[in-house]
Amino acid sequence: MMHALCKYADGTELVISDIIKRDNGEEIIKVVLERPTENGFDTLLFELPSYKIIENDGNYTDEEINLYKKVVEQGAAHFYEIAKEGGLQSA
Repeated sequence: MMHALCKYADGTELVISDIIKRDNGEEIIKVVLERPTENGFDTLLFELPSYKIIENDGNYTDEEINLYKKVVEQGAAHFYEIAKEGGLQSA
């Protein structure tokens, strides 16, 4: 399940997944930033705990990517808390 956390002035929405358990036992969270465009969406997908960008589809600038990477890094502990509780209503 995905949980919308906030929406920025440019229309970019930050969404996190529940905790996903891989076959090897590793627990990850996907953090997605998406903003609407004329032709669909710009998408930036991070994976925690590695902070690796696993999808960059669209027109986010390097400056925007660096900004959102900082948001993901600074929010990681909070994102895990929300994911463990099943969303903001429960956290």
